[in-house]
Amino acid sequence: MTGIILASHGGLAEGVKQSAGMVFGPQEDLVAVTLLPEDGPDKFREKLLAAVESLSNKDEVIFLVDLLGGTPFNQSSAILNGHEDKWAIVTGLSLPMLITALGERMGDENISAHDLAKNIIGPSREGVTVMPESLEPAPVAAAAAAPAAMDAIPEGTVLGDGHIKYVLARIDSRLLHGQVATSWTKSVRPDRIIVVSDAVSKDELRKGLIMKAAPPGVKAHVVPLKKIIEVEKDPRFGATKAMLLFENPQDALTVIKAGVSIKQLNVGSMAHSVGKVLVNKVISMDKNDVDTFKELKSMGISFDVRKVPADAADNLDALIKKAEDGLK
Repeated sequence: MTGIILASHGGLAEGVKQSAGMVFGPQEDLVAVTLLPEDGPDKFREKLLAAVESLSNKDEVIFLVDLLGGTPFNQSSAILNGHEDKWAIVTGLSLPMLITALGERMGDENISAHDLAKNIIGPSREGVTVMPESLEPAPVAAAAAAPAAMDAIPEGTVLGDGHIKYVLARIDSRLLHGQVATSWTKSVRPDRIIVVSDAVSKDELRKGLIMKAAPPGVKAHVVPLKKIIEVEKDPRFGATKAMLLFENPQDALTVIKAGVSIKQLNVGSMAHSVGKVLVNKVISMDKNDVDTFKELKSMGISFDVRKVPADAADNLDALIKKAEDGLK
């Protein structure tokens, strides 16, 4: 029997599992995995791997995840690597999707994960409807042609005022995930999301996941630090509104010292690891982080410490003090 793993932010996965149980009763090889606010990517991956280990059949596994580009999707994709011939992922977790999957599995206990994925797509999409029917949107017209790549624009061409605009520069150890792809993108409205990281630019798997996670109408790029320094001086980006994502404050400091004109840093998430102090639910710091923030502050950089736009801003000085006290 194909194992089904539900993966979501918060209690959605567990709630959908419970609701489906009211229709089908208790189900074997159905596991819900929840991303808690304090969980970093590595912690959530450990939960996913434990869920796989709990299945009676580890050869055929399907992951039903809530949000394209979120941590549940990204970490499911990471462990899918090397198992693509047997395992599958479907995004948009909902009760109709799970009910369809359980019905398919009950009808054919030997159905493969790939066939299960194929068979649930249509009914899951059909489960989204609206009343009155007059509210149903018209069919989407063919997308307009994508704008020309910068490489296709002659060097020296000046677009706009010749200076790239940074609508948000964010420190987030998870980089491009659900909260960024949805709430922050809608709040600041970039036309490009640029992940700035030497390490990630060399990791083809992570680059691929980031490209997939870009919301509609926004292009995602992964570049090394030296590239964003070059982009800062390239007048071809003068009409670009960019969201920059850094894994850590050290990378942000490096490019700012090299001339990238960031005036404010949004501090969203810094994962906990050995040697770091947890200063709020989503931010951990070590001495290097504390020193880096102090240097950034001395350079006149301001800080917006929020996980999502709706959150009240936290006080960075208070968080630094808490880190320093914890590191003594």
